[in-house]
Amino acid sequence: MGKPNFSDEFKRDAVAQITERGYPVAEVSQRLGGSAHSLYAWKRQLAKVVSGDADKDAEIRQLKRELARVTEERDIQKNGRGFLPACAR
Repeated sequence: MGKPNFSDEFKRDAVAQITERGYPVAEVSQRLGGSAHSLYAWKRQLAKVVSGDADKDAEIRQLKRELARVTEERDIQKNGRGFLPACAR
């Protein structure tokens, strides 16, 4: 008898029952027919995916800030004469 293959959606739903709804791991594993060990492994695996997404989100925010700064600097340089006082022209 081989080990069962569970879909990624099934794994996410099982982990959500533990993390979001607060059910005990033993109860979820018994109800769904998987082992508690598998649930803990799925939970670790999904936590890595979520933290990877958080890292990407942080990088995107940082890059957007940098783009806004560079765009502003470019616009200032493009319109540089408009910022000089009248006596300096």
